[in-house]
Amino acid sequence: MFENVLSTMIFLPIVVGLAAMLIPFSSTTARRIGLLASLVVLYFGIRVYLGFSGSGQLEFAETRALLESVGISYRIGVDGISLFVLLTGAALIPIVFVVVKDRPRAFYGSLLVTQGAMAGAICAADLVLFYAFWEIMLIPIFFMIGIYGGPERRAATVKIMLYTVSGSLLMLAAIIYLGVAFHGQYGVWSFETAGLAGLELSDKAAALAFFAFMIAFAIKIPIFPLHTWLPDAYTEAPAAATFLLSAIMAKIGIYAVIRFIMPVFGPELVRYAMPLAWAAVIGLIYCGIAAIGQKDMKRLLAFSSASHMGILALGLFCLNIQALTGSIYQIMAHATSTGLLFLLIGIIEDRLQTREISDLGGIARQAPVFACFFAVALLASVGLPGTSGFIGEFLIIMGAIKFDTTLGVLAATTLIIGVCYMLWMFQRVFFEKSNDKTHGFTDLSICETLALLPAILLILFMGVFPQPFIARITPAAQSHIATVQGSGQLTGHVALDHIQQQK
Repeated sequence: MFENVLSTMIFLPIVVGLAAMLIPFSSTTARRIGLLASLVVLYFGIRVYLGFSGSGQLEFAETRALLESVGISYRIGVDGISLFVLLTGAALIPIVFVVVKDRPRAFYGSLLVTQGAMAGAICAADLVLFYAFWEIMLIPIFFMIGIYGGPERRAATVKIMLYTVSGSLLMLAAIIYLGVAFHGQYGVWSFETAGLAGLELSDKAAALAFFAFMIAFAIKIPIFPLHTWLPDAYTEAPAAATFLLSAIMAKIGIYAVIRFIMPVFGPELVRYAMPLAWAAVIGLIYCGIAAIGQKDMKRLLAFSSASHMGILALGLFCLNIQALTGSIYQIMAHATSTGLLFLLIGIIEDRLQTREISDLGGIARQAPVFACFFAVALLASVGLPGTSGFIGEFLIIMGAIKFDTTLGVLAATTLIIGVCYMLWMFQRVFFEKSNDKTHGFTDLSICETLALLPAILLILFMGVFPQPFIARITPAAQSHIATVQGSGQLTGHVALDHIQQQK
């Protein structure tokens, strides 16, 4: 089983999730089975982390031919980049099954299917395999928003579908083109990233394929101006679906740029890095300002999440080791803090039937443990030193200043906007005088406290002892930066040799 540990992490939740949908379990039973399956996935994730050497290459690799005649293979593996994106999902999703209660069994089944598909997208080293998992992970989210979301759920579902499906079709067209181009140049079919990195494309063809991929990933992240689906989707989605979208799926968009665009479209990424970096900073500023005017806690946090994704995207486009390492580190840090905040806001909504800031107040006096956990996650979100959010943002800003001083200074100063609206919201909700709606708000139960506590401790540990994580990230970051700069890029003959060795 440990020889196929990644496959187990991918297909165990998918199989269990489908079983929860099809077999008439009770809701409570489905939730318990889902929790058990997610804990098993977490156990395997810990085994992968402990066995990871940090060589900068794919580890725990598995390769099987799927459609050999057209070069499609089941090839998966992890490196220092995918490792932490994979672990983020494995570590956080069990919390959802503890905190989110009284949902139909199909809801819990959808959570598991999404978890497995996300793990598949993270581990995939074949573009067709990645595309398959990329699409599968979206299907349960559509149903979770459309069936279990808020009053405007249908409009939000249509909007996110139009955006994501449009981007996915562009990416599919680019994938097919790359496979055909590889066959035309080398006489064999391949969709593996390592092989496609050696393609020799005309400037126009390479630019078109680059933007097809980039638009698909920019929608998922999202990058300005392709972010307009996010506030509605995050606001109307149930807390668990918002958690998946913000904590993990958006990070897969960041990860996909590193995994596929950097090695395959290095010259194009260098050529368009500056306008993409400006788009990331504009999104950071715009969404931050938009968050100030929000009266709904969840919508405020939705704009805040979009703003912070701008700083992660900026780290990608600076094309230096400090910024890229910071982005990868911030994937885990931001997922943990923002994911917890969405879950905690979900608890407030379930207990009080409101998310309006004006309806709330005095929660800290009635639920001190809840308030403490919320404060830690919030301070990590705004990048307080000593929390996980500070390390990643510091590295990104350092790399951004090296890339372009104006961009770096602008990004650093506009982060202050996030501090303002988040602390304003916290003061209103937790310390102002309580009213009839918040009277009787109960603190976290023992189970909820124990479920959330590891994430809180992780936030603090990552803020104080970042080196164990950075040591595993740096080799992969160096490899990708070298590839973009040209010193690590495969030539056509090396790419062909790689494909023949895989066979």
